[in-house]
Amino acid sequence: MITPRFTGTAHRHRILKLLWLCPLMPATLLLGEPRTVTFGKVAGDVDAYDYAEVAANVEAPDARNPFMDAALSGSFARSDGSEGREVEGFCDSVDGSTLRIRFMPSRPGDYTYTVRYRQGSFEAKGSGTFRALDGHRRGPIRVDPKYPWHFIWEGTGEHYFFNGTTAYFLLGWKDDRTIQYSIDRLHRLKVNRLRVTIAGRENMFFGEPVMNGDNFTTFPTPWPAQRADDEYHPGFDYTRFDLDYWRKWDRALRFARDRDMTVSLVLDMNDNQVHPAAGGEDERRYIRYAVDRLGAFSNITWDLGDDMERYRSDAWVHETGTLLEKWDPYRHLATSHPVEDTHQDRTSDWFGFTSFQDWSRTQHAYILKQRALQQKTGRIIPQANEEYGYEDHYPLWAPGPGSESADVLRRTAWDIYMAGGYQTAGESCRRGTNIWPDTGGGWLNGRGDDTMTMFVGFGHIVDFFASFDWWKTDPHDELVTNGAYCLARPGEIYAVYLPKEGPVTVRLEPGTYSAHWFGANTGETIPLAPASGPAWTSPNSPDRQDWALLLLRQR
Repeated sequence: MITPRFTGTAHRHRILKLLWLCPLMPATLLLGEPRTVTFGKVAGDVDAYDYAEVAANVEAPDARNPFMDAALSGSFARSDGSEGREVEGFCDSVDGSTLRIRFMPSRPGDYTYTVRYRQGSFEAKGSGTFRALDGHRRGPIRVDPKYPWHFIWEGTGEHYFFNGTTAYFLLGWKDDRTIQYSIDRLHRLKVNRLRVTIAGRENMFFGEPVMNGDNFTTFPTPWPAQRADDEYHPGFDYTRFDLDYWRKWDRALRFARDRDMTVSLVLDMNDNQVHPAAGGEDERRYIRYAVDRLGAFSNITWDLGDDMERYRSDAWVHETGTLLEKWDPYRHLATSHPVEDTHQDRTSDWFGFTSFQDWSRTQHAYILKQRALQQKTGRIIPQANEEYGYEDHYPLWAPGPGSESADVLRRTAWDIYMAGGYQTAGESCRRGTNIWPDTGGGWLNGRGDDTMTMFVGFGHIVDFFASFDWWKTDPHDELVTNGAYCLARPGEIYAVYLPKEGPVTVRLEPGTYSAHWFGANTGETIPLAPASGPAWTSPNSPDRQDWALLLLRQR
């Protein structure tokens, strides 16, 4: 059969006629119309702060691009009418045969829901019920309304002591076993927050023995790619999503959530300049997909991107952060991570806490300065330096040789915490990935082994702060001598850190206080005789290492 070909004027007239007729065609002819859509049911009871999931099953799907042309939305509420939320779903199949929607209940009880599938003018609806149980799960972390320099777990009201690490390309591991091993190991070391990128790509010239291979890549691909291993020219199709990659995120977040590990989802980074256009449809579709797919996990926070001002403006940060807060039905805490601390959207409602990058070794003074700047805004939120050093890593901007040792970073963490701030440290990469001995990866991918002990020292910090109500204290260095730092609730709590050997004098409110030494380097506890004011001087510290003191008013 010979197909007629149209050339010249006749061809142009035919094309113009077709284009003119397109707006008059029914939307179903342009976007297609599936044969039927059926809705699954929530699979049994769920715990509060887990999520209920409903699937829309599309028979004979024919949307040209189901990530753009089909949509699933829902309304969820308790049967008494409380806790109503509007939630968006996401496409979870390349051909559009399956879409899913997730809802995270925050309280036990009976719930009802209505879901709606839309494709052009086609629409199908479903409804159902499920029960949420009190599984004693912790919810999202929130800013403590009473002590807003600090965090609490929604649901339990427990205070959250933010002890973080960067595991930037954790999802670059090809197998779940290594991801889960890495999360579990860090959990055992009392790390409770991981900073992980979804879409950043990294070259191989960062000076660490971490190389791409069959089991690991620094080129994560949330979108389908023509050349996934090409850092600068991956050929992403930004209109679709790589579902195997996103399902790996589902599994990793679920595993971390069951260990009360919070994951900071870093949406992007700057290293290779491969991004969807700023503020464009592709970028917003990506962020919306991340929110719709991952937002029902209780253990996440959002980070708009790493080194933000190198590739996005402050105006973009404000606009995008505001949209993110609007899109996220649970309003997980969000931040951004600039190079310079001046690029902080401190006063905006969407901005839940600061995320600094400062590599100085005067962190105590730095965090005190940031608290003062935040206080001037009239809006108090927690302060966190999430990038102040990586163990055994010596970039040109590091303070100098030895400044990145495990001991220096541990002491620096004490400096930050004793100023009322929080921190994220980076573990050594020197055990290698795809380079002998190939048992590590540290801050680049989260993996480590038992020779890597930096976080043992950080665990002592967690133990010390867990022994008193740290969230009730404020920096009061004026109450101590000998270059010591002090967090205090005068008359009740005095926590003192001595970077060098003692003694130290503490100005106390009237009363009698229990007292003990705490080995900052060892976790050792040494009881002392009761202390009383107005000025109490400790014995000499037990050795030349750094030590802490805790004085608590006796009732």
